[in-house]
Amino acid sequence: MNDRIVAGIDIGGTNTKYGLVNEYGKILMNGSIHTAEYQEPQEFAAELCKLIRNAAAKINNGIHGIGIGSPNGNYYTGMVELAPNLPWKGMIPLAKYFMDEINLPVVLTNDAKAAALGEMVFGGARNMKHFIFITLGTGLGSGIVCNGSMVYGHDGFAGEMGHTIVKEGSNRLCGCGRYGCLEQYASASGIRISYMKFLAEKGMQAPVEPDKIDSQYIFKRAQENDKEALAAFHYTGHILGLAIANAVTYFSPEAIFLFGGLTRAGDFIFKPTIESFEKNLLKIYAGKTKILPSSLQESDAAILGAASLIWNELKKFS
Repeated sequence: MNDRIVAGIDIGGTNTKYGLVNEYGKILMNGSIHTAEYQEPQEFAAELCKLIRNAAAKINNGIHGIGIGSPNGNYYTGMVELAPNLPWKGMIPLAKYFMDEINLPVVLTNDAKAAALGEMVFGGARNMKHFIFITLGTGLGSGIVCNGSMVYGHDGFAGEMGHTIVKEGSNRLCGCGRYGCLEQYASASGIRISYMKFLAEKGMQAPVEPDKIDSQYIFKRAQENDKEALAAFHYTGHILGLAIANAVTYFSPEAIFLFGGLTRAGDFIFKPTIESFEKNLLKIYAGKTKILPSSLQESDAAILGAASLIWNELKKFS
């Protein structure tokens, strides 16, 4: 093969996905390993580098670099810092461990920022210089692009929209240790909390065992016109739309891209979000920013995002 290829790695608390990606966003090979099986990050890096080298050899090609998306990944330092859901605690120089193994450029950032770069390189933001990418999964992640560049701030952690406090005095405890963060309201876990709250307020029992209630179940109930499920989506969209309206005043983006499991609910989440956004938006921004679904395939987005990270870096020096 003559394609120039890179490796993209998406690190999760349970599984880590990896793949070989060409310049056109085609995933040539992919695989995964169980993150928790590797108690030492050096061992984890060595195993992934071995798998990546073997995969590249099978398609008779070399790779030009590795991009890594990780919880609490810091672009500036190449470190994973204090990630609560990974087996390695403290400050982990993960990019260095990979470079020691493979002697290639390695770039690391957090998973949401990597996905935002995937949208910019391979998705709906290809011709945009200013946009915000929001992931609505178990939590809420985000990446902010201004003037065609990712916003990292002075320490590498700018753009944590999920940890902006939207409800002072809230009793919803976030994993960060504070109360009232956006991701406790606008996420798959957040909508579950809201749904259970609305049931309790009416003295109603959950229709199924509580551990079977997730965002997909609430979506199904909303399709059946269940009032509490509809109220949960409306409330979630209201909070999210308000937060997006506030973000627009800081960054004036062309578009907001929504991605992740909660977006599968379609208009149930998009309609109240857009209504709240338009209602709360400062008038000078009216009609200038679109709220759009991500054009990335959910199954491919993590690998494409991580690959985009290294492609973006390599192009700076080409």
